[in-house]
Amino acid sequence: MDIVLIMKGEKVSLSLIMKEDVPLIWKWHNDREVRRFLPDSDTFTYLEDEYEWYDRIRKVKDKLRVFTVVENGKGNPVGTVGFNRIDLKNGHAEIGYFIDKEYWGKGFATETVKLMTEYAFSHMNLRKVYATVNDGNAASARVLEKNGFSLVGRMKKHNYIPNIGFVDMLIYEKMKDSEED
Repeated sequence: MDIVLIMKGEKVSLSLIMKEDVPLIWKWHNDREVRRFLPDSDTFTYLEDEYEWYDRIRKVKDKLRVFTVVENGKGNPVGTVGFNRIDLKNGHAEIGYFIDKEYWGKGFATETVKLMTEYAFSHMNLRKVYATVNDGNAASARVLEKNGFSLVGRMKKHNYIPNIGFVDMLIYEKMKDSEED
């Protein structure tokens, strides 16, 4: 498998998403356990939807930057990470990440967020990265906190999670070191 390296860490690297990655990403996006805490966790996608998404991210790099997370040494795709809501004028973007459940608990998500945050500050000249997490998704909140993100807000009963009900949406942010208070 070809890898176009963007950033390299100890456990994982960020690579351009290749068209041949799309079927695996489609599988992850339809795994109920993997997407349990996403705001649209009740939805599903068809393979054709994923190919349309791939075409869109290739065309709107100023608004979306999404990479494949690859396990170092083996070259296995293990997830995706990206920025949406990129606002270059105001210097911020929202980060989202998705790791295959086979790789949970191994530090892959933590290192992925670290690499992507470094990419934002070093390569995109952003001053802030933020994320939203549905309350109850302790693992994702922990990933952000390990990377120096601070809980800055909470929207009460904001998102519906099947089999749980309405939960608060937690808002985290991390400022570029030179701009922190």
